[in-house]
Amino acid sequence: MKPKNPSYSELDATFLDFDDINAQLNYRKAQNSLRNLISNLDLTSEEQQGLESEIDYLSGMLDKLEQSVVQIAVFGMVGRGKSSVLNALVGKNIFATGALHGVTRSVERVDWDIDKKQLQRLTISQSGSQNKIQLLDTPGIDEVNGEQREVLAHSLATKVDLILFVVSGDITQVEYQALSQLREAGKPMLLVFNKVDQYPEADRKIIYQKIRDERVKELISPDEIIMVAAAPIDLKATKGVDGKVTVKRVRGKPQIEDLKLKIWELLEQEGKSLIALNSMLYADTINEQILQRKLAIRENAANDLIQRGSIIKATATALNPVTAIDLFAGAIIDVALILALSRLYGISMTQKGAIALLKKIALSMGGIGGSELLATLGLSSLKGLLGISVPVTGGIALAPYLSVAISQGSVAGVSSYAIGQITKTYLANGASWGEKSPKTVVKDILNSLDERSILNRIKSELQAKLLK
Repeated sequence: MKPKNPSYSELDATFLDFDDINAQLNYRKAQNSLRNLISNLDLTSEEQQGLESEIDYLSGMLDKLEQSVVQIAVFGMVGRGKSSVLNALVGKNIFATGALHGVTRSVERVDWDIDKKQLQRLTISQSGSQNKIQLLDTPGIDEVNGEQREVLAHSLATKVDLILFVVSGDITQVEYQALSQLREAGKPMLLVFNKVDQYPEADRKIIYQKIRDERVKELISPDEIIMVAAAPIDLKATKGVDGKVTVKRVRGKPQIEDLKLKIWELLEQEGKSLIALNSMLYADTINEQILQRKLAIRENAANDLIQRGSIIKATATALNPVTAIDLFAGAIIDVALILALSRLYGISMTQKGAIALLKKIALSMGGIGGSELLATLGLSSLKGLLGISVPVTGGIALAPYLSVAISQGSVAGVSSYAIGQITKTYLANGASWGEKSPKTVVKDILNSLDERSILNRIKSELQAKLLK
């Protein structure tokens, strides 16, 4: 008997299950990645200075992931009904409303708990309710003296998972600019056309079409524009005891169901992915700031190490009259410098690994390595002869001896300086050459070296040491 073909509904369910499993896997990857990032920050107390809030926020992002919290922020100009939209969503008057110039002075937040009856009325399954939701109200983007609050709002946009941008009519130039800036945050966004109850139906349609087809065509897709009446005003006629009829303006029932439905559809389909993706994007930004500070501080420490290593090698080479020992001692100092730099950058390296890296750098250095070898072989021999003749000549040969020793030491110091700088670049790239080959990295660093200033600095220090 021929097996039955699965129905479309069965196939759809299978694909949905697969999507859900994939979203869960990505979510776990994001959690593990953020945990690893936090546990491997490897910052000294000096490096942490000025980054305390960023580091705290990384921990907050991990808590957000652990608790599966979706953050939804509302933006817009004063008087557009931002707070009213949030109050209508939660079904309570939590956010302050009503002031002409806005009453929201800082970011306010509240948890949004939607009950099962609401979900059933919205014909949404329960899977979306696994996410906890926080609604965030922000200051008006056009408030007087609100520059700082506007910066705060835009900064917040990089952290939240979904943005609601509220307008109450045709979009102004200020609103368009703000919308464009918020779009750059790369977050899902819904454009909420509020106060539609204040327009005749024909006018409402004209405004909606103008917004959709002209104003935000390049920024927002049509299905991301939702019309609502968060705090509609109804006219109610009442008859007094004297028979007189008076008409009062009363608050009507919010027309917000379409927005609720859109938000919950998004959460059901992409809730986990939204949290994971946005957490990783923001964590990457913070991590980059931490990395830049870490590298800047460590680079200064590395330069000090390299400078000291260059002077030590130059001095040892200048003072030592034996050629073979010159070469051997210089190599030991270079290896020690590489190991010290590797510890500074938190890269595990053995002595064998340091020697292998030194060989690779020496082969890539070409000119400087050859100059050091020739100087060591040639100048060591001359230095040895002059050293022997100093007592014989009654000290006349001392000046030439010191001159040769300083020249030899200076060449060795420059070589060690170049080796240190190349090693620093290698380690700063995480023990790799990055996108460039070793020779290219070497060439870039050597081209940037001011050998004469290095040589002069080493010479002056050598002279001070040798003449003591």
